[in-house]
Amino acid sequence: MKRLVASVAILMSALAVQAQVTVKDAWVRATVTSQKATGAFMQLQSAQDAKLISAQSPVAGVVEVHEMAMDGGVMKMRAVPNLALPAGKAVDLKPGGYHVMLMDLKAQVKDGDTVPMTLVVEGKDGKRQTLEVKAPARMAAAPAMKPGEGHMHKH
Repeated sequence: MKRLVASVAILMSALAVQAQVTVKDAWVRATVTSQKATGAFMQLQSAQDAKLISAQSPVAGVVEVHEMAMDGGVMKMRAVPNLALPAGKAVDLKPGGYHVMLMDLKAQVKDGDTVPMTLVVEGKDGKRQTLEVKAPARMAAAPAMKPGEGHMHKH
């Protein structure tokens, strides 16, 4: 019996070493009634080189990892096959950058709702880790204006 307990403890500690991807500050942008898509944002950090390869959520028919980037002076959004998670570096998924896109929403995502998501991360060794995330939905705040912006002038 002692050997079994020791073997289980060794196995659990080995899994803990492999499964060192953390998720912080996850949230989903709340939607209006007829809106069919929204974004999920968070910070991911991996102890070892890895990549985010997919995401799923029961609230959406399609879930993809997306990138927003400038292309010829135009901001464009596109799906990416994976997102690199360099060892020890925080990777921000945020509005205007990389994010998880939830499309074909099955219902409105209301402020205060909890949105479950499953993220799949693959290590350099090809082993996959599944992360269960419960992200609160909230209304997105307007971006902060720079000094001098947003003034109305009558001439």
